[in-house]
Amino acid sequence: MNKHVPKIGLVSLGCPKALVDSERIITQLRAEGYVMSPGYDGADVVIVNTCGFLDSAKAESLAAIGEAMEENGRVIVTGCMGVEAETIMKAHPGVLAVTGPHQYEAVVGAVHNALPPVHDPKYDLVPPQGLHLTPKHYAYLKISEGCNNRCTFCIIPSIRGDLVSRPVASVLYEAERLVKAGVKELLVISQDTSAYGVDIKYGTSKFHGREVRAKFYDMAKELGDLGAWVRMHYVYPYPHVDDVIPLMAEGKILPYLDIPFQHAAPNVLKAMKRPANQEKVLDRLASWRSICPDIAIRSTFIVGFPGETDADFEYLLQWMKEARIERAGCFKYEPVSGAKANDLGLAQVPDEVKQERWERFMEAQQEISAEVFQGKVGREIDVLVDNIDEENEEAIARSPWDAPEIDGNVFLPGETDLKPGDVVRVRIVEAEEYDLIGERV
Repeated sequence: MNKHVPKIGLVSLGCPKALVDSERIITQLRAEGYVMSPGYDGADVVIVNTCGFLDSAKAESLAAIGEAMEENGRVIVTGCMGVEAETIMKAHPGVLAVTGPHQYEAVVGAVHNALPPVHDPKYDLVPPQGLHLTPKHYAYLKISEGCNNRCTFCIIPSIRGDLVSRPVASVLYEAERLVKAGVKELLVISQDTSAYGVDIKYGTSKFHGREVRAKFYDMAKELGDLGAWVRMHYVYPYPHVDDVIPLMAEGKILPYLDIPFQHAAPNVLKAMKRPANQEKVLDRLASWRSICPDIAIRSTFIVGFPGETDADFEYLLQWMKEARIERAGCFKYEPVSGAKANDLGLAQVPDEVKQERWERFMEAQQEISAEVFQGKVGREIDVLVDNIDEENEEAIARSPWDAPEIDGNVFLPGETDLKPGDVVRVRIVEAEEYDLIGERV
C-alpha cells in the first residue's frame, strides 16, 4: 500500500541563531518521518520562523506569514515574533498555532496536531550531525540561548530570556559530528559568546572522558583541535577575551573576532547601557594585534541613536580611524517596540540626519577597509571555496578574515575545477574595498 509521507515547508527569517533553531526543528521532524518540501505547493503544513527584533523585521515576518497563508493556507508560526501571538492572530486569524523562540517541543507538537507523523524506516533516517540549512561545508554552532545584558535598544532578553549556556560536552560533541560529516568551518554563535558558561558557573562536563570547563577559552581551545576553521561571533570584549588571542596566533582558531561595539562616544554608550567599557578598547586592539598581527575585527555600529549629537558622531568617526576596524556594518537607529531607549527622554535624531551620518560612516569605513586589504596583496593564504561561478569562470571563496553572508570574498578567476568546501592556497594579487582577487599557488 502507498501511504502519504507528510511534507513540511519552512520559511526561516532573521539571524543565524534563528537559523539554528530552524535546523533543530527540521532535524526533529525529519527523525519522525516528515520530509521537507522545497515549495508551498507540495507542503501539507508550512512553518514560518519569524524575527521580532525590529519593527521592520516584524513587518517582514507578518508579510511572510501572509504569503504562506495565501500560497498554502496551513501555517504554524514560531520564532521571536511568536511572543506577540495576539498581533499575529489578529493579522492572520487562520494560522494553526503560534509558539515562541526556541520552543522546539511546542513547534513539533503543533505539527503533530496539524499533521500526525507516519513512521516509516525508509524516511526516518537522519544523519548524526542533524539537518542544516547552510551549505555542507560550514555550519553555525549555537552555544547558548538568551542574554544577561540589558542594552536599551534591544528586546532580545524579553523575547529569549536570560543566558542559558549549553554544557560544553554537548557543544563539543555536536561540533565533532559536524566536522566528521564534512563541515570545514564552524561559526560559533550566541547572544553573548564571551559570557558563555557564566550562568552555570563554568561547570565541567566530560568530553571523551576529560573534564572540560564551560568557559569561552576552554571551549575555543577544544574546538581548535577538531581540524576545522573556527570563527567566533558576537563576542563582547570582556577582559578574559584576551586569553583567546594566542590561540589565533597559533592557528588554533581563525584570527577573527565579531565584536558588536555599536558606538564609541561615551554619552551614547551610557545611554545604550552597553556592558563593556570602551575607554581602553583602542589599547586592547593594539595589544591583540601585537600578539596576532593577522587578526581581523568585525563590528556593527548604530548611528542616529536618541541623543546622539554631531560631536558624538565625530567622536565615532575619529575612533574608527584609530581603531581601523577591518570589517564594519552600520545601521540607522530604528525604534523597537518595548525597548527602554524609547523612554530615555532623549531627543530623536531626524531621519535625514541619520541618513547623512550613515553615508559618512560607510564612506569612512570603505577607505579603512580598502587600505587594510591593500596590505594583503602579495600574501599567500588559505581560502575556503563557497561556490563556482560557471558564467564568469571563477571560484568564489573566503579568507580567514571573511564570514559568510556578511563579509567579503576572494575571487579566483579561471578556477572552475574546484568545488565548494575545498581549502586551497592562494596568492592575493589584487584588492578592492571589500573583496580580494587571488591565484592558486
